[in-house]
Amino acid sequence: MPDGATEGKRLTRSAPDAEALAALEAAGAPEPEPVTPRPARPRKGRGATANPPPRFEPTWRDPFDDGWDADDPAERVPTTLSRDTARSVISWNTSPDLGFDRSVNPYRGCEHGCIYCYARPTHAYLGLSPGLDFETRLQFKPDVAALLERELRKAGYTARPLALGTNTDPYQPVERTLKLTRAVLEVLDRFNHPLTIVTKSAGVLRDLDILAAMAKRRLVRVCLSVTTLDPDLARRMEPRAASPERRLQAIAALAQAGVPAGVMAAPMIPGLNDAEMEKILEAAARAGARQAGYVLLRLPGEVAQLFEAWLTAHFPDRAAHVLSLVRQTRAGQMNDPRFGHRMEGSGPIADLLAARFARAVRQFGLGETRSELDCTGFAPPPAPARGPAARQLSLF
Repeated sequence: MPDGATEGKRLTRSAPDAEALAALEAAGAPEPEPVTPRPARPRKGRGATANPPPRFEPTWRDPFDDGWDADDPAERVPTTLSRDTARSVISWNTSPDLGFDRSVNPYRGCEHGCIYCYARPTHAYLGLSPGLDFETRLQFKPDVAALLERELRKAGYTARPLALGTNTDPYQPVERTLKLTRAVLEVLDRFNHPLTIVTKSAGVLRDLDILAAMAKRRLVRVCLSVTTLDPDLARRMEPRAASPERRLQAIAALAQAGVPAGVMAAPMIPGLNDAEMEKILEAAARAGARQAGYVLLRLPGEVAQLFEAWLTAHFPDRAAHVLSLVRQTRAGQMNDPRFGHRMEGSGPIADLLAARFARAVRQFGLGETRSELDCTGFAPPPAPARGPAARQLSLF
């Protein structure tokens, strides 16, 4: 897809055809000379340094710098919004690695721009790039609350905890104005439906009134993802997410309001932020967190390419070392998608990280057993009357 932040002209060519290349080789003709990509540069306020084409596209565009835009400040990339015309909003899964079987995502794409985000490859299904497009070309579901209510009213629906924002953050910046996540919470509150929330945003405190009321009925848990306590590293990895300090403040405010709060030290990146694990858990415990989790860095699909480019641009002195450590936790590859391995990895480095986490959880009192959310109170409220019945006055 077009990269609005790329300098210079753009050349479009078809993707290489294996049969055509084989024919050229058999005829003794040299292979087409590959185009050397322009060195990746960080964009202000964005995580990805590139915008690779969606993997399903038969063509892609190569940047060509003709020198005329050398002084043009092309680092700023605007955010654009478009409507998502989804006809259902509950996503179901049977993954043994996840603690939930259903989720709702009001948005596709995420302006937080976390470079390591495992959800980036899903943008390719929209014909968009998992790179800059993922964090700048967002889709929102204006009818998410109405669609959710319709699905919850279906005959035979059985309530189980619904995870909010598993693919993209439900409290990313655009939520401040669209308020789709709040609309979802209002539906779940009326239906007495349990939910869990994971976010990197202190914006969750805006909905503290609903969350506190639901917490009294054992209907909600909130987890703040804290990747680092270093504000400079956080700004590079997660350019538009809340600062680490604000996330810890959010944990404290939630706990004070009686909302069960936890912390996710995720992802842990060997050689980059893994040394902070104990400090993150200690700080979260002091703020009021009583539960904790962690996830080892995952690099599915295009994320591996994007992460490597980002690492080279921001930390050229240790990029090779970090990538080597990542491969040591993923059986020599950049990613290991196998169930039972993808969250925690394997090998000595991954085993040590798991042991450190277990020890820190005991040391800082983060091993509180998760109380089961109450699914027994689920009850769809009476549906609003429509048509002539809505205008008929009651006699009693």
